[in-house]
Amino acid sequence: MTTTVQFERQTKSLIDDLKSVCANYGLGNDGNEFKIITQVFLYKFLNDKFVHEVKQLDKKVADAENWEEVLKSYSADDYEMLMLQMSESTATIRPSQFISSLFERQNEANFAEIFDNTLLDIAKENSDLFSVLTEGGEKIVLFENISKYVTDKRDEFCKAIINKLINFSFENIFDEKFDFYATIFEYLIKDYNTNSGGKYAEYFTPHAVAKIMARCLVQEGVSNVTCYDPSAGSGTLLMNLAHQIGEDKCSIYSQDISQKSSNLLRLNLILNDLVHSIPHIVKGNTILEPYHKEKNGALQKFDYIVSNPPFKLDFSDFSADLDTKENHERFFAGIPNVPKAKKESMAIYLMFLQHIMFSLKENGKAAIVVPTGFITAQSGIDRKIREKMVEDKMLAGVVSMPSNIFATTGTNVSVIFLDKQNKGDVVLIDASNLGTTVKDGKNQKTLLSNDEEDKIIDTFNAKKAIEDFSVVVAYEEIKNKNYSLSAGQYFEVKIDYVDITNEEFESKLKAFETNLTSLFAESKELETEIMSNLKRLKYE
Repeated sequence: MTTTVQFERQTKSLIDDLKSVCANYGLGNDGNEFKIITQVFLYKFLNDKFVHEVKQLDKKVADAENWEEVLKSYSADDYEMLMLQMSESTATIRPSQFISSLFERQNEANFAEIFDNTLLDIAKENSDLFSVLTEGGEKIVLFENISKYVTDKRDEFCKAIINKLINFSFENIFDEKFDFYATIFEYLIKDYNTNSGGKYAEYFTPHAVAKIMARCLVQEGVSNVTCYDPSAGSGTLLMNLAHQIGEDKCSIYSQDISQKSSNLLRLNLILNDLVHSIPHIVKGNTILEPYHKEKNGALQKFDYIVSNPPFKLDFSDFSADLDTKENHERFFAGIPNVPKAKKESMAIYLMFLQHIMFSLKENGKAAIVVPTGFITAQSGIDRKIREKMVEDKMLAGVVSMPSNIFATTGTNVSVIFLDKQNKGDVVLIDASNLGTTVKDGKNQKTLLSNDEEDKIIDTFNAKKAIEDFSVVVAYEEIKNKNYSLSAGQYFEVKIDYVDITNEEFESKLKAFETNLTSLFAESKELETEIMSNLKRLKYE
């Protein structure tokens, strides 16, 4: 029987083949290669998922030697009846739109046009469920005309793509679980996992961090809950959270200013059986124009929020627009001033943090990645935010991560956990000494082992105090420490006492005095020599 490892190898091989085709037609490492690879991969995935489900619904199709011919023979009414039985998460695809149908037509004139129109038609027919919204209400559909990115030999390019897709089927992988799809998704986007000059979220948060956040947030069974990320990137945090809850027990909501990351998130949702949430994925500026609202116009509140917001960003072009009456409660601690120089150093994460606190339901929970400097800053907006977390008793704990847990940034990070129902003790964890450092390209990267991840999760969830690793403190203690959330500031200072006799004490003191006398003598000699050299240089 084919194993998961083989499926993974075959899927990665298909991705490599598609990249090879792009390279052969001058698109290797081109900015448009990403669009082609992800859309073609998605077409293949949806095509095979459709076939997989049809075979489960229709024994005649499942038993046929040539299932395509059986489906083509159905009347329009019979085909429509079959479509009505399909699950909502499966795209509707017509026989003429199958990959096998395009394969048969590859030698027709203007094949690139046939290929492109097929994708465009699938996108149009499935637009209601599979489109990402913009904050202005426009729809970003599944597919676009991809051959336009090739300057020459478009027909040959599209033929090469179809010939890579025909020899492999995803049908075997639809029973695979979350970890398989997480690995495939990471492989699919690894060459495009940079935010070149764009704004907001990095596209990818390390799985160790995402797993810790999800498992510390959700410690028991829940259902019918809402999960939100205001700077979602490619959705790693949301996918881990949904998996921890159960993909069928939650609805995902997100917003991100980048169309690229919104498209990646859509792909992630499709891979992880969360298609029902795609209509809640919005491309837009969360801080300036938050999209998700109640019918009365008030901002929507959520059960769970996860976020790895950008830390520093020049948002001076719209910061003045945020100072409105309706935003005073949302941005209770204030808006960072626009610096005269280094505008790119504006701490936009403080805006996301306030937005998240405002967007939590009365029993809501959140986990947010912040620069570790936030947890001890003694003035300004940082301090005001921490004060509110403590005064309103909505803090569950803090985990300070090892340095270089994100290979792309040298900033040390911590994860703030909020729980509006936690009126008891708070757990602070210093995990900065955990992990193994490895080389990741030009950067250093720290990897946590499974045991280390479990140690953090178990300590947090059990609220355990472990020497030099974690403390459990009351809200009053945090107030008395100037609202510091650094575990190290609560660790006991250990003093080792050694019993010695008077004679031993006198002997040690004499040795120290002798050493000091010797050091002073050496210092005097050096001083004399330096002065002598300076005089000599003066007269030369």
